[in-house]
Amino acid sequence: MRVMLRPAFSSVRSLSSCIGNPSFFFRQFFDPESSTYTYLLGDLKSKECVLIDPVLEQVPRDAQAVKQTGLKLKFALNTHVHADHITGTGLLKKETGCKSVISKCSGAQADVYLEPGNAIKFGEFDLVARPTPGHTNGCMTYVLNSQRCAFTGDALLVRGCGRTDFQEGDAATLFDSVHGEILSLPEDFTLFPAHDYKGWTSTTVREEKLYNPRLSKSKDQFIEIMNNLNLAYPKKIDLAVPANRVCGIQD
Repeated sequence: MRVMLRPAFSSVRSLSSCIGNPSFFFRQFFDPESSTYTYLLGDLKSKECVLIDPVLEQVPRDAQAVKQTGLKLKFALNTHVHADHITGTGLLKKETGCKSVISKCSGAQADVYLEPGNAIKFGEFDLVARPTPGHTNGCMTYVLNSQRCAFTGDALLVRGCGRTDFQEGDAATLFDSVHGEILSLPEDFTLFPAHDYKGWTSTTVREEKLYNPRLSKSKDQFIEIMNNLNLAYPKKIDLAVPANRVCGIQD
């Protein structure tokens, strides 16, 4: 039996090597407790960088990665108000002076609020916000057109999707937003989720159209599946959601 180990501090994938823009820096990090992926994206010319979905316990790792690569953290973005971990955004703001970013619809505190079509710029690169509610009202997918990829948060996972049984979740809304805002991207776009529980690191639009066992079904079938998952209550939700609504722990 082969077992794949994913160290919490290692880079899982480097987009700069496979897409070929020498100015683009990419690292994907993993938090084993919450199975959360954090993404570090940077412009090696301007030295500006952003973090997507940082985890509180992994702030030392993320700050070290930024420092060792000679980058300057400009923004810490969250794809939504997480229920399974406390964001590292508040502590990163205190330690680095970066600005926090989240959807205006999230109801959370932040320095920068995003509406559909808004862009976050770091160096020559732009992350464009697409609304993908359904898991929560404030879910955003961040699209990096220049690198032909998107960061889907919990809206779309590899061969799965975020749950819809709490936190303003709605299966019909999630189906419409994923199909309208994510699976409508070109089929070769690489998709990076906020979580994975089976060892996947990324997927593509084409793969999810063909093989996602939930979202490749009809809307009615999808709603039926989501309404019968019977998932356990998230262990950290009562601590994480209130903290994340105020941008995480800052002391």
